[in-house]
Amino acid sequence: MVHVAIVGSGIAGLFTALQLAEAGHTVTIITKKRTKDSSTNWAQGGIAAILDQTNKDGIASHIKDTLTAGDGRCDEEIVRMVVEQAHLRIEDLVSYGVDFQKERNGKFSTAREGGHSEHRILHSKDATGKEIERALVRKSESHPRITILSNTLAIDLIRKDYSNPEHGVKGIWCYDQISKKIQTIQSDVVILATGGVGVLWEKTTNPDVATGDGIGMAHRFGAHIKDMAFVQFHPTASTLKEHRPFLVTEALRGHGAVLLDSAGLHTWMKDCQNSPVEQPSPDEYSFTHEFSNMGSLATRDVLARAIDTVFKRTGDDCVYLITSHLDAEDLNDQFPTMSKHLHEFGLKLGVDPIPVSPAAHYIVGGIKVNKYGQSYLRGTQNVIPSLYAIGEVACTGMHGANRLASNSLLEAVVYAYNAAQHIIDNHHTSYEGEIPDWRADGLEHLKEHAPLRNDLKSLQHTMFNEVGIVRTNQRLYRAERRVGLLESEIDLIWESSIPTRELIELRNLVLVGKLVIQDAINQEKNCGLHFNTDFVG
Repeated sequence: MVHVAIVGSGIAGLFTALQLAEAGHTVTIITKKRTKDSSTNWAQGGIAAILDQTNKDGIASHIKDTLTAGDGRCDEEIVRMVVEQAHLRIEDLVSYGVDFQKERNGKFSTAREGGHSEHRILHSKDATGKEIERALVRKSESHPRITILSNTLAIDLIRKDYSNPEHGVKGIWCYDQISKKIQTIQSDVVILATGGVGVLWEKTTNPDVATGDGIGMAHRFGAHIKDMAFVQFHPTASTLKEHRPFLVTEALRGHGAVLLDSAGLHTWMKDCQNSPVEQPSPDEYSFTHEFSNMGSLATRDVLARAIDTVFKRTGDDCVYLITSHLDAEDLNDQFPTMSKHLHEFGLKLGVDPIPVSPAAHYIVGGIKVNKYGQSYLRGTQNVIPSLYAIGEVACTGMHGANRLASNSLLEAVVYAYNAAQHIIDNHHTSYEGEIPDWRADGLEHLKEHAPLRNDLKSLQHTMFNEVGIVRTNQRLYRAERRVGLLESEIDLIWESSIPTRELIELRNLVLVGKLVIQDAINQEKNCGLHFNTDFVG
């Protein structure tokens, strides 16, 4: 049996840990805060799945919707594999204690979301991620072969051969945020399940742990990073003057909520007053029909650009999600998380318009992996032994140029299972070589660094304004220069300073920002989430 280190404690990391531990392997989960501080815990919508394998039309439809959303960039073989495994992985989650919502007849309740042609989203009210995380954390914490290191931040991967990354990893250096010391953790396999990088932009729906650590570490190690230009901005994040945008689940629009701009809202409300008996449908007044025949249920890339276009036309900073034409009691029962959030700001679900705008939500690109989650060596077609990546940090080919709603949790759990089984089948011996300490030569010369808050804000502002929903070559090259200068400054600080969480994360964010910009510059046409106005007309 071998020792496996898993960096990240969302659905991908926890599910893999349980699979490996149940097979007899020893697992250490490294998480920078608490297990519940993952992006999984913040996921409201659900997990897309066709449970009835005799429903060939349903499976084909899910595959087609995924390929359509991916705008020609999906790997169809991977899409088919993930969709066809869905029912098995849902069974696994249920066996671990996940309580998906059911109808009175005992069947799972399913919702519809943007880009989906039918109802196929399993959910637990509007807190599905929280429910999945609850069940997996409870199971993991009680397992004797799983150790969870909280408040521990991974710094870098350790190569078996310093000059040859193709030989694989032999451990990982971590920063203990309690003791302020560097830990050297030996492991025979490292699985990166670190999630996304939403903190790179000023407005994001992600938790503050989403700083691109896995992608940064993998790139420095020598792994291939792919498709970083494709950054998904969720079109409906509430703008209620809170500390950070709050995700308004796509399931609300699947339930019948409609997007209106300020002009459409004004006209619709006026017409409602003039027709008190037979109220007109707000959908007739939605600006979204100008951009897609799916209206408010269009895919995220289409809606985010549509809202951005409205902002440029009107000067407004929000559009409105309308729910007053729906049954308020039913809405509050189905979406208690959203109802509670609105209540804190004096608004009522099913009554008041909800102000929303796009916010950075999901990175489609990441560490290139095969169907088992094995990472590739940069510039080759060879995999790196013992280095795996799963979940949002990985680029599997499932999402193409734009992720379909609620496919992320599905992809994460399928790849978690595949990676675990591949490790069980192929890794049988432990590494017996020496593990070097982190920067052992000269560590005593390091000093404390100045506050980096302004550098982070500058980076986030540049990325949001220059590398956001709609791009131009001029803005991309300006961002490249600005981030390049910042990278040089951070490199100098890194070489001379005692590591802190603030510095470790900023180092990763700057590197990932550079990778996003470079890939965006290298794109030759508009596709999915990448939209450059210089390619139009």
